Amino acid sequence: MSKYVIIGASAGGIGAVEAIREVDLVGDITVISNEQVPQYSRPMISEYVSREANLNTMKYRSDEFWKNNKVNILTGKTATKIDFVNKYVELDGEEKISYEKLLIATGGKPFVPQIEGGEKEGVFTFTELSNAEAIEAKVGTSSSAVVIGGGLIGVSASEALVKRGIKVTLVELKDNILNLILDKTASQISEKVLNDAGVTVITGTSVQRILGRKDNEKSVGGVILTDGKEVSCDFVVIAIGVIPRTELVKDTIIKLNKGIIVDRFMKTNLNNVYACGDVVEAHDFLIDESRLLPLWPLAHLGGRVAGYNMAGKQEEYEGGTVMSSLKYFELPIIAVGIVNPENVSDYEVLSTFIPEKTIYRKILLKNNKIAGFIFLGNLENVGIHFRLLKNRVNVNEIKEILLSEDFGILSLPEQLRQEMFVVN
Repeated sequence: MSKYVIIGASAGGIGAVEAIREVDLVGDITVISNEQVPQYSRPMISEYVSREANLNTMKYRSDEFWKNNKVNILTGKTATKIDFVNKYVELDGEEKISYEKLLIATGGKPFVPQIEGGEKEGVFTFTELSNAEAIEAKVGTSSSAVVIGGGLIGVSASEALVKRGIKVTLVELKDNILNLILDKTASQISEKVLNDAGVTVITGTSVQRILGRKDNEKSVGGVILTDGKEVSCDFVVIAIGVIPRTELVKDTIIKLNKGIIVDRFMKTNLNNVYACGDVVEAHDFLIDESRLLPLWPLAHLGGRVAGYNMAGKQEEYEGGTVMSSLKYFELPIIAVGIVNPENVSDYEVLSTFIPEKTIYRKILLKNNKIAGFIFLGNLENVGIHFRLLKNRVNVNEIKEILLSEDFGILSLPEQLRQEMFVVN
């Protein structure tokens, strides 16, 4: 029996291993992953497709990581069942791994809607290395692609394909791309940048059917949109988003909403069973509620918190919030917190747009505290804005200068500067 069993070997699983080993140097750890090489950075998949990175540069822990931490790593294995009563994990319907303490860090999986023709050769997702390898193999014999989904994954995929010389048509169901993290103005700026890079952006519609080639019906040859328009292409990338990978705990005694429900110690409703990462609903410090926050850094942080508590060191998860930092087509963007509230009248909105510099800044205030912000172009000193948001600082005295390009630490009142940036 392993003292610790971890299902998932990405950011959360690795964070847990490191935390456990800080507390317990000898307890048996078994980590299960359905991938052969799990310790790579998923946010770098686009760089792999664009050939700006390879597997070695994508690895954020070396191949010796598992051995150095005395981990029994089981790669290429799929956990198919958890028996919470008899405390074991079943692999591929056969082998059973018993545990004393369990961490579920299964992450997310791509959301793939039912589309007629979706089974054809040349339809890909964009969330794992195997997807990137398959697309990489296809790019060499292709000239055009349709990307379904105008969110972070879709824009990332589009940039990678453009860099490989692929003519990309990006199809987004909503009226604006990146609509979950940007407002309409920021979205329009981003769309223009994509257009200038050669991407054809089609919004307000989606793909209804995937067509076959005239000479091979089993291979992708184009798509038909819901408005009836036909777009020719050599392959399709479905990049609508990710959903929690909860199949293992569905219809079990684990409490489940959209994701696995955990407390501030990353513990589920069962003793000695923890969960972290994209599969959980964890604490959002901004709204003081639990929610899905599928972010790489938070998965690692949640894994560390889970690992400490599994090993007997009490550690509380401080929480995260919605935060996206990206740079696609040379346009740096950061969006944090509440940026598209349902009731805008509940907020004070500060904004500025400098078209000639492609700079856009927007800050939402509620009760004189920053509730969220969007910055495009110049991101200098954005860390100060984040700290003001996270610390729930009353910014009434300085709100007139929050959007200034010259805003920095010295712009803060001396007392606030000392409180926020004290060096111990």
